[in-house]
Amino acid sequence: MAGKDIGRRNFISTLAAASIAGAVAPALQAFSAVPSKRAGLLAALGGEPVRPAFKQWPKWPHVDERMIEEVVKTTKSGIWSRIQSPVNGAVATFEKQFAGLIGSEYCIGTGSGTQALAICVEAMGIGPGDEVITSPYTDFGTVSAILTSRALPVLADLDPDSYQLDPADVERKITPRTKAIMPVHIMGLPADMDKIMAIAAKHKLKVIEDACQGALAKYRGKSLGTIGDLGCFSFQASKSIACGEGGAVVGNDEALMDQCFTVHNHGTNRKGKHVTIGPKNRMNEFEASILNGQLPTATGRFLLRNKNAAYLSSKLKGFAGLVPQKQYEGTESGGYYNYAMSYKKEHFNNATRQQFLKALAAEGIALSPYIPNGLHREAWTDHILELEEYKDMFPAARLKAWREAVSSMPGCDRVCAEMIVLPGSGPLIAGTTDMDDIINAIMKVYENRDKLASL
Repeated sequence: MAGKDIGRRNFISTLAAASIAGAVAPALQAFSAVPSKRAGLLAALGGEPVRPAFKQWPKWPHVDERMIEEVVKTTKSGIWSRIQSPVNGAVATFEKQFAGLIGSEYCIGTGSGTQALAICVEAMGIGPGDEVITSPYTDFGTVSAILTSRALPVLADLDPDSYQLDPADVERKITPRTKAIMPVHIMGLPADMDKIMAIAAKHKLKVIEDACQGALAKYRGKSLGTIGDLGCFSFQASKSIACGEGGAVVGNDEALMDQCFTVHNHGTNRKGKHVTIGPKNRMNEFEASILNGQLPTATGRFLLRNKNAAYLSSKLKGFAGLVPQKQYEGTESGGYYNYAMSYKKEHFNNATRQQFLKALAAEGIALSPYIPNGLHREAWTDHILELEEYKDMFPAARLKAWREAVSSMPGCDRVCAEMIVLPGSGPLIAGTTDMDDIINAIMKVYENRDKLASL
């Protein structure tokens, strides 16, 4: 048994390319890692799992003594709100550190990534009667941030291989009412920003980057969030830099960032004058304390995620059954909120995604789908059409055309049907042998694909 296990663990590096039987899809014939014999009975059918139960993944959120010390210091100080110490407090310190880390001139801490996005929309003067183009494959906070200002979220379809906005469809969705594009760097990998920025420049549109999953990632030498007019981040508990809830807006335009500050400070500017409309979306000192304790070690974990993601992709190269997320030219690194792949059932004897995941989980590797269906298939698309403010702001013909366009997102539907993910925050900071477990479990299931229909 030990010999068989060792062979399975090392098959990727030791087995030569071989001709595959005619029953195997031709697309797989170039994949040299496929072994010529079965690697044992599936654990779901009574065999030994690839990864034993005693092997644990790194826990998330990350906690260390430095973070605890920062929270204790804040607790003892009695300074719990940013307005008590607007220059030297924990929030102000975080804002300076995070701006320096990603290379932006300015940063404003917020209560969440959703709040950060909503602040940007309001600060840009986007409101009733305006339109913002964004992705249907994202957390609802992206769309909610647009709805908060009573603008209309216009969904563009996806490139089904990158899971990102399709720039061609973005341009097709532009109308005289369009004021901004809000690309989502899904999974923390860069959207096609060359094309998106070119479209924005051509049509004189603002760009708000939803980089909530992409902290520290880079595209053509720039950090995500610093490419467009404004960038937004989330520090929710599942994110790679986390404080439970929390977010940030970054930018290089001082006047625009001052307006963001005013909006997030319930319409009160830095001079204490009540000048506009805004909620109270300030980050508190405890959130900032956790972040300040975490930032010194965040880059190390970021680099490890990228190393492990590259390793997984190298082992899956040429394997048509499970295809990693496509990356655009210019991508230098990713935030890897999740390591995402497309499951191609035709290469697994047409076993359903759920059957594949069930077999994989029994082998000790728990992958999962991500968003079950795109936002174009959620109830909000009908709800807002019944609101009097939208009826007043938009002609009936525009709302009808919008609803018809929203109903057809074939690229997004394909992504939802094929997507499987490995959580990035914890598992992707494990060791290389843990990554080997993932690959070996995938290949064991592939070798037993004719058994998946029984699960």
